[in-house]
Amino acid sequence: MWALLKMAMAVVVVVMPGGFPLVLAYIATRTLLERWRVAQAQAREEGRPVSVRDVVGSLHFRDLLREARAVTAL
Repeated sequence: MWALLKMAMAVVVVVMPGGFPLVLAYIATRTLLERWRVAQAQAREEGRPVSVRDVVGSLHFRDLLREARAVTAL
């Protein structure tokens, strides 16, 4: 099932105009949501509130690349 969805996403990127920015936005959103979950868990342990600054400050380009590989891996 997941292979079929990933294949469909690859077709959308190739066929649809603007598909590549759409996939980049999807990858960035997935990465930010994952970082938000990690920041919430760390903040809960330390007893402090979570801020967007914590999430964006901990984001690295290699994380985006790792997420892109995970999304496109068949």
